[in-house]
Amino acid sequence: MIDLHTHSTASDGTDSPAQVVKVAAAAGLTAVALTDHDTTAGWDEAAAAAAGEGPALVRGIEISAHALVGARPVGVHVLAYLHDPGHPGLLAELRRTRESRATRAERMVGLLAEDYPITWEDVLAQTEPGTTIGRPHLADALVAAGAVVDRDEAFATMLHTGSPYYAPHYAPDAVEVVRLVRDAGGVPVFAHPGADRRGRIVPDETIADLAGAGLAGLEVHHRDHDARARHRLVVLADALGLLVTGSSDYHGRGKANRIGENTTTPQVLAEIERQGAREVLRPEAGNHA
Repeated sequence: MIDLHTHSTASDGTDSPAQVVKVAAAAGLTAVALTDHDTTAGWDEAAAAAAGEGPALVRGIEISAHALVGARPVGVHVLAYLHDPGHPGLLAELRRTRESRATRAERMVGLLAEDYPITWEDVLAQTEPGTTIGRPHLADALVAAGAVVDRDEAFATMLHTGSPYYAPHYAPDAVEVVRLVRDAGGVPVFAHPGADRRGRIVPDETIADLAGAGLAGLEVHHRDHDARARHRLVVLADALGLLVTGSSDYHGRGKANRIGENTTTPQVLAEIERQGAREVLRPEAGNHA
């Protein structure tokens, strides 16, 4: 089994990168991708954990982006696999996004503090050094303060995009992100493109534009997609010549998603590796570039 979308404490997961690998092994996965938000900080730890008994490690990242639908921006998340983490253009965009996430989080804490017992120090206490700070860490601080029972309640009541406490952050154009990932030797896949329960989604025409820029695949099999959405995306992927992936979007205790609950075929992973600049790290190969 292959799961190509997981998160660790390097972003908004609750397991360390090494723990993600161990959980994947315990679940019987043969390969797992670590795809933290806008950072590759967990790669080395995950690679060291996978170098012994596995599973194989696909080094990746989930990049926050946006696409204009009419005059309104819609959030798009692009999974990038097996790219060069030192690519200057991609690094610059990721750095700008991470910095904007942090300042956005501080603005939201200021708004929340008018009504709830939360401080910026409370949020930092929920993170590891170097963590990409996001709304889930605000949720964790609210849970610790007793304002909500879990992350789901925090997002449903005060952290969603329509909340008076919400503040936006910078995200680059999705077409530009796809091009940058390809320039960095990576393989870009659109994460949960039909997840309309999270908010607005982009139309098929936008996905076609991304395919024209170099998009490699669609993450079709995801718990936020119902049967109708999955059918639509399979048909679209076939029409555009895109790969079809499946993933858990695992966040440890941060979400109900269970590792390996949706998976990708070995044939699709083989094609991703063929297109990527880096190899999948397999136990027998050890930790190498």
